[in-house]
Amino acid sequence: MAARQITPVPLTRDEFAPFGEVIETDGAEQRTINAGSTVRFHDLARVDAAAAGGFTLINVFRAQPLPLPLTVRIMEQHPLGSQAFIPVDHAPFLVVVAPGANAPRLADLRAFVTDGRQGVNYARGVWHHPVVAMARETDFVVVDRGGPGDNLVEVRFTADGPAVVVQAPRK
Repeated sequence: MAARQITPVPLTRDEFAPFGEVIETDGAEQRTINAGSTVRFHDLARVDAAAAGGFTLINVFRAQPLPLPLTVRIMEQHPLGSQAFIPVDHAPFLVVVAPGANAPRLADLRAFVTDGRQGVNYARGVWHHPVVAMARETDFVVVDRGGPGDNLVEVRFTADGPAVVVQAPRK
């Protein structure tokens, strides 16, 4: 069976809503703070970390770029909390997601590419590919859940079965 081909589309709030939140300043509520020297872009995403006695973690992930086309062989989900990725150095990155509490189906995968200034907050239980830097090594601030319980489920697709290949993004 031939591999299914997916071409990423630009990341937008509406298209990504079934999977979580887009973290971006465009269209966000702005508040002037610190005696007028700072603009706060308010309430960009909701951290979901309280399940089963969890707490919020702030991490930095340094991702090496992966070449496109990318063959999707693994997806993961976090059943006890959300997970947010915010690029530090304005580098576009690839987002591959699938809905549902059950194991993801290859036919349901969707792919998005950020504009380099957007982040994503994967909702609890949303299937996603591990972070994919595209053009260069990229640092991400990652906000997710720590605490008791197993908050990582991985599904691996077999090497001899059908695959999803994510092509280069549309221009």
